[in-house]
Amino acid sequence: MEQLGLEGMPRRLYTCTPSRLNAWLDCPRRYRMTYLDRPMPPKGPPWAHNSVGASVHNALAGWWRLPVHERTPEAAGRLLARGWLTDGFRDEAQSAEWRDRARDMTERYVAGLDPYDEPLGVERTVATRTDRIAVSGRIDRLDARGAELVVVDYKTGRHVLTADDARGSLALAIYAVASSRVLRRPCRRVELHHLPSGEVAAWEHTDESLARHIRRAESIAAEAAEADETYRARVPKPRRGETRAAGSEAIRVDHAPHDDLFPPRPGNLCSWCDFARHCPEGQEAAPRKDPWSALPVDVA
Repeated sequence: MEQLGLEGMPRRLYTCTPSRLNAWLDCPRRYRMTYLDRPMPPKGPPWAHNSVGASVHNALAGWWRLPVHERTPEAAGRLLARGWLTDGFRDEAQSAEWRDRARDMTERYVAGLDPYDEPLGVERTVATRTDRIAVSGRIDRLDARGAELVVVDYKTGRHVLTADDARGSLALAIYAVASSRVLRRPCRRVELHHLPSGEVAAWEHTDESLARHIRRAESIAAEAAEADETYRARVPKPRRGETRAAGSEAIRVDHAPHDDLFPPRPGNLCSWCDFARHCPEGQEAAPRKDPWSALPVDVA
């Protein structure tokens, strides 16, 4: 049952994803530009490492959709090559090099899977709600192992992950809670599968640790929701028939009236922010990286 507000009316649930909650934690200004400003300020150029990650994720999802007898490492490699995304690379040669590297890591990973061990979900959206939030997200893979469910998240970044990364992930905890509620089966184990290294970082949650993550999500949501409401009250609605052009480099983002609600959090992460060009504090805090800068030198 929803809690009643001071006026006796049901409290409006804050609708969100783990990405939205984490955006608020990382930088309220970036959160505002991503989720509230309309039109959205133009982003910077795409990132090559995102192209690698999306290509691998798409190939693995497609592999599980093949008939069982066709689920071979070679098939995964073909799917990767066929769906390769080229955005963000320095040139065609770098893109081709990384296509081959990504194909190799995908085939090596698939070689360790049992094609007959059918997941309960691939790229599956799950959702749940509490008295305060309605949260949803998409799981890379949801396994059934015995009587319990396991959340699997693929990672293709340069850093090898640890159990602490799995334990501290708000997204994975939310996915575990949502999966358990949707499918009515226990789900406490979450895993990060790091394809470049072949390592698996796992954590076995308890009911209490999952509850702590949900309380944390509610606390983040409460802060963001309050800022959202104040923002909407401040920003005048377009008059009927009025249109606003989007996608132009000439769009000016006016930060000052909202910095009390959505202050920037300048730091090293500003180098990777899609909205760095609109944030003087971020530009001062860290220089912009080349779109291919997050690609590791070696993948082994």
